[in-house]
Amino acid sequence: MVAPTLADVYAARPRVARIVRPSPLLHHPLLSRETGLDIRVKHENHNPTGAFKVRGGANLIASLPAEERLGVITATTGNHGQSIALACQREGVPCTIVVPTGNNPEKNAAMRAYGAELIEFGRDFDEARERVEQLQKDAGLRYVHSANEPLLIAGVGTYALEIFEEQPDTDVILVAIGGGSGACGCTIVRSGLGSRAQVIGVQAERPDAFARSWRTGSRIVGAACDTFAEGMATRVTFDLPFGILKQELDDVVTLSEAELAEGVRLALRTTHNLAEGAGAASLMAAMKLRDRLAGKKVVCVMSGGNIDRTKMLKVLTDPAA
Repeated sequence: MVAPTLADVYAARPRVARIVRPSPLLHHPLLSRETGLDIRVKHENHNPTGAFKVRGGANLIASLPAEERLGVITATTGNHGQSIALACQREGVPCTIVVPTGNNPEKNAAMRAYGAELIEFGRDFDEARERVEQLQKDAGLRYVHSANEPLLIAGVGTYALEIFEEQPDTDVILVAIGGGSGACGCTIVRSGLGSRAQVIGVQAERPDAFARSWRTGSRIVGAACDTFAEGMATRVTFDLPFGILKQELDDVVTLSEAELAEGVRLALRTTHNLAEGAGAASLMAAMKLRDRLAGKKVVCVMSGGNIDRTKMLKVLTDPAA
C-alpha cells in the first residue's frame, strides 16, 4: 500500500462531491466562552451518514473497477459501514457488512436502509473484522478495510482541504482516532499544503492501542474495547494509517469515559449538536488542553452524530455515567 498524496485528495474531490457538499466550519460563541479559545467546529456530523467517513466511501466505491463491483464486504461499528453502504447503493454495488453483536441499533438500521446485508458477529470491531476476512475468502468479495485503503483516506482528506481553504491560518486541528483515516487525511493535506498547523489525535483512554503504539513506537494490541464511544473502539493499529501518523501526527491525547460523556454534553449545550462519543471527543480534548491552546486558532472536527437513544439518555441524565 502506498500512502495517498495531496494530489490524490484533490483527485478525490469530484467523486466525493457526488454525495457530500462542503461541511460548515462554524464559530460557536458559547463554546468559545466555555473553553476560552479561538475555536471553530468542522461539522462533519452534518454530512450524509453524520461523519467524515462518507467521503472515503464515496471515493473508493466510485473508483472500483468492473471486476470488483460484483460485491464488497466490510466490518464496522457503524459510520464506516454507513459510508460504504450509501456509496454502494448509489453505484449499484452489492454490500455486505459485519458488525459486532449488540452494535448501535440506530447505525444498524441506517446501514440496512442503504441496502446493505448485515451480519452480527463477535464481541467488538476487531472480532467482526476477523470474521470479514474469513468470509471474503469464501465468497470472493472485494474486502474494504476501514483504514488500510489509500482511496478511502484520500476521500476523507477532502474535509481538511475545506478547513485550510476557509481558514488558512489554522494553528491546531483536533480529530478523533479510531482506525485513523480522519487524522491521516488531515496530516496529508496539512503537510502537502506546507501549513505549520499541528494535528492532534484524540483517543478513548480504555482502548488506547493507537496512543500507546504512537508514543512508544511499538505496535500494541489491546485486550478490550470497553468504551461507549464506539467510533474509537479498536484494539489494534492498522498498517497504512499507523505508518502515516507515526511520521505526521504531532500529538495524541486520551479521554476517560467521564470526559467523553462530558464532551457529548458540552457539544449539546454549546453548539446545539447531538454528537456521539467520538464526535464530541475533539471538543472535550480542546477543553482539556485549553491552557496549551490559548492564543491559537483551533479547529475541532465533529465527526459522528449517531449516538443511540440508550446511550444518549444515560449520558444526559447521569453525569457520573
